[in-house]
Amino acid sequence: MRSKNFDGMVCSIAGVLDELGDRWAVLILRDLALGLRRYEDLRKSTDVTNATLTDRLRHLEEHGLIERRPYQMNPPRHEYLLTPRGRDTILVMQALAQVGDKWKIAGPDGPPLKFVDRKSGKSLKLALVEEKSGKLANPKDVRPEAGPGADDLVRWRVASYEAK
Repeated sequence: MRSKNFDGMVCSIAGVLDELGDRWAVLILRDLALGLRRYEDLRKSTDVTNATLTDRLRHLEEHGLIERRPYQMNPPRHEYLLTPRGRDTILVMQALAQVGDKWKIAGPDGPPLKFVDRKSGKSLKLALVEEKSGKLANPKDVRPEAGPGADDLVRWRVASYEAK
């Protein structure tokens, strides 16, 4: 069962979490990003129940993260593909994997999945860069700042951070 939604909350993080739905949906998006497309493959990869998988696929489709496309007519069968919006969530998966690898969540043997450059084969990781120059930023030098869409609650959160 999914928890309460974040309607009305002025927060991009809450909005993305609401669009994703729950942890099963995140794992389904992971698998779609890795090229799995068919219901049975998604079921096998996640070991989720049929009812949960069907519900999460419907949720992801309703939120524009995936599209359902027929690949067989008799009996009717569909495959699931990431939309451009869904492909943007790959950054979330990569960030979660990077944190999990750093903390050795999957165990001491090293990362179970690596992200590498298609051409060079060299390992990649997410990093913070200055928006205009592309210069790498030190995470220790990052601070929050209220943006143009901030409401009073966001400004309060930022003020609380600055007061420390």
